Amino acid sequence: MNDTHSHFASSGASAGANGAWRIDRERAVERCVPAVRDWTIEIVDETGSTNADLMAQLKSLSRDAFALRSPTVRVAYRQSAGRGRQGRSWFGEPGNALMLSLGCVLPRPLEGLAGLSLAIGTALVEGLRTLPLEGEAKVALKWPNDVLLDGGKLAGILIETAWSTPGASAVVIGAGINVQDAEALAAQVDALQAGVARQARPTQPAALSQAWPGANLTDTFVAVLSALDGALARFSSEGFAPFAERWSAYHAYAGREVVLLEQGVEVARGIALGVDALGQLLLDTTGGVRPIATGDVSLRLAENA
Repeated sequence: MNDTHSHFASSGASAGANGAWRIDRERAVERCVPAVRDWTIEIVDETGSTNADLMAQLKSLSRDAFALRSPTVRVAYRQSAGRGRQGRSWFGEPGNALMLSLGCVLPRPLEGLAGLSLAIGTALVEGLRTLPLEGEAKVALKWPNDVLLDGGKLAGILIETAWSTPGASAVVIGAGINVQDAEALAAQVDALQAGVARQARPTQPAALSQAWPGANLTDTFVAVLSALDGALARFSSEGFAPFAERWSAYHAYAGREVVLLEQGVEVARGIALGVDALGQLLLDTTGGVRPIATGDVSLRLAENA
């Protein structure tokens, strides 16, 4: 495994030296917001799981709000044990997906982390929308942890807590973003889902290259990190509340009938509204508006269930 570990401002190898599909550190440094240049960036060819790597690192820290001076980001071109929400596998070939995890200590207790995954999703959408997407391409959010491109799954988010105290929480934010070759990803998903009940099937994959012929890891990386910097600062001070309206503005299924599934079984149905200050989905059911916590449920459009 080839591992580079340095502060972001160090030079590192360029894409030209390592293949055009790799992250070009020099170009990334030039384009990132200044605050991100002080973060620690680790880029590896392969690992089991970037989330697992950073979880181990954070668990070794002292448990206080100043345990980590600035966020640490770990990127892998290939993950042998990458995973998403509810233990699902995450697929991505080198150069086709940006697979990263960000470890940080937020000055908030465990209960103060409500809605963090939705705040991160909002930041990802806003960051990805700065890329030169063509035509009417629509980047949107699917509750609770997915980013969609024209209805297909573009990115997933997985957040894990390493430790928490009354004054701080150490968290790892994992994100996988499809950059190229959505067709190959769809084939992998279809192969694994063969024989599974139709309503339990996940949203089909999408990739940035569908709307951006020049899609590449470097510019995607810059857009994501720059957006996360602002989101982490805002969430640290104010929690999810300032993100709720923005999240709802990007809500892909707003006003549409959806079903909630738990292990493939329908547990609720109604019209998807926005989200509340805790990030719970507001579902207009026959029994009234019902707040839905994330838990182990999956969301599907009723017409596709």
